[in-house]
Amino acid sequence: MRSAARVSAATRAGQPQAPLIAQVFAELADGRFHSGEALARKLGVSRSAVWKAVAALRAQGSELHAVRNRGYRLAHGSDPLSPAKIREQLAREAHPHVARIDAAWSIDSTNSALLARANPESGRAEVLLAEYQSAGRGRRGRAWLAPPGGAICLSMSWTFREVPQDLGALGLVVGVCALRAHGADALTLKWPNDLLLDERKLGGVLIDLRAESAGPACVIIGIGLNLAVGPALLARIAASGTAAADLASALQPLPARNAIAASLVSACVAGLLEFERQGLKPFIEEFRAADALRGRPVNVMAADGIARGVARGIDLRGALMLETPQGVRRFVSGDVTVRF
Repeated sequence: MRSAARVSAATRAGQPQAPLIAQVFAELADGRFHSGEALARKLGVSRSAVWKAVAALRAQGSELHAVRNRGYRLAHGSDPLSPAKIREQLAREAHPHVARIDAAWSIDSTNSALLARANPESGRAEVLLAEYQSAGRGRRGRAWLAPPGGAICLSMSWTFREVPQDLGALGLVVGVCALRAHGADALTLKWPNDLLLDERKLGGVLIDLRAESAGPACVIIGIGLNLAVGPALLARIAASGTAAADLASALQPLPARNAIAASLVSACVAGLLEFERQGLKPFIEEFRAADALRGRPVNVMAADGIARGVARGIDLRGALMLETPQGVRRFVSGDVTVRF
């Protein structure tokens, strides 16, 4: 049974009681061992309920250690997502452009949730993060796997007063913004929407658009970023055909998740304002400097089949230029694989 004091305190604060799995995660977030008995006593539940919550965390991909007479611990300590902490750490210039920041424990998809809301006013962002997504989406309907505490699952809605001329290149712009927020020597960008670390996928960008033929356009920008997902989930992702990486293998100590989220939001807000004024132009050279495909033999899977050639970078509209035996072809969308 839950502690009456805890329930009444939550009620008095006007806040819904967090699910037990979220409460257990918050207690384990410091990366230290906590006994099942101590957790049960603190949370006002049975040890069996704690055990079930730990099992649920494992099922969602969290790497936990359980040691007799010591208890449970998260393999990688992680601060729970906090809208207040994220807002506190936004860049000063971003503050007036962020209308709302929310964080959910579990949601089907942060992009889908923002798509269900009304458009924010132009020049003002709404941000939604989740510890766990049950139906996280990558490009072309692929699943995005991320464990509680081990990743950033973030979506931002933004309304442009008018549809930007280079809107199709927005995914490239967001990729550049992500590098600006947390650049590392080994980070590169793979057209059209991937962040790579040593040739392995570190994160991705998903853009959803809601626009009319004339007038404002609302974009939902989804960013998934692996921070410390653990070897088990990396192996599971690899089994699906994608070589993945996490930021913990490149940055030590790893910054706090709320700080990383604040940097991403700040960089994206600045980038969106710049993109609305000038289009892709201010971002082209940064993308080209980080281009993981330029000069490499690749296959491009597009609507009309597979094209083979050598990637020659992007043009002024963000299209991939592919040199083929028949000449240079231009692609505005498609999936790319490197031929070794």
